[in-house]
Amino acid sequence: MAEEEVQGRSRKGPLAPFHRVGVLQHPKLPATHVVAQEVADFLLAQDLIPWLASTWDEPTVRDMMPDLDLVIVLGGDGSTLRAARMAAPCGVPIVGLNMGRLGFLAEMSPEDWREKLPRVLAGDYWLEERMMLRAQAWRQDASLGTYDALNDVVVSRGSLARVVRIHTHIDGGHLTTYVADGLIVATPTGSTAYALAVGGPILPPELRNILLVPIAPHLSLDRAIVLSEGVQVEMRVGTDHEAILTVDGQFAFALDDGDRVVVQASPYLARFIRVQERTYFYKTLMERLGMVDRGRG
Repeated sequence: MAEEEVQGRSRKGPLAPFHRVGVLQHPKLPATHVVAQEVADFLLAQDLIPWLASTWDEPTVRDMMPDLDLVIVLGGDGSTLRAARMAAPCGVPIVGLNMGRLGFLAEMSPEDWREKLPRVLAGDYWLEERMMLRAQAWRQDASLGTYDALNDVVVSRGSLARVVRIHTHIDGGHLTTYVADGLIVATPTGSTAYALAVGGPILPPELRNILLVPIAPHLSLDRAIVLSEGVQVEMRVGTDHEAILTVDGQFAFALDDGDRVVVQASPYLARFIRVQERTYFYKTLMERLGMVDRGRG
């Protein structure tokens, strides 16, 4: 296997074997419980140590993560996003088993995991590293929290259908003031999520760029901007009502007038195990968009 294919694997070494494997299931999808137990039984038969838990039980999973060598997550892309955020600080690689709707991030399915998982355990895989974002929210000089995201960080209007003004700076220099429903700061991974839905460009997942995409801009900059990995994006909210900060579309809290959100590349990377060809992303993208050319071999 080529040198570049093994760099950055498990923090325990490029070719370290897997011993303790986390199997994360979705608490609201009973079908994942059945398959998770099947996966755990398979791992036991390989003399490995499975550990079953819910993706929603984040305190327990985070506590256990340093002791794991691999995480298998069952569910949709939302479950994979949760698992990636928990695994990234410990450098633990993850592999997704899609039991949701889209499965952009997944590598296996209920139909093929018995063929693909043995390849993973045998070391027949390559590692895909994806950049993440770190968002820090501020109210004057008081921190409101720090959050890591694999998809995106979004500042948007609240429940009222009224635009917000988002005064945006790049590395301390004023870029523009967006008058819009919101502003998406996305990774290449997130370029196929919310950012794509509002007309943003599609970026290959291995890129290290930050993407700015306004949501329904009104008489203001209406084009997406692709930034370099090292920049710092600051968004200051201007509103006479409520605005919302959302991270990976999974949790949010209210922002007041004058609050700031500072976004930059996270020090962590999400590590995905792949057994598909390296061009899998484009094939998956076309399949998910329903644009497969069935007339070609």
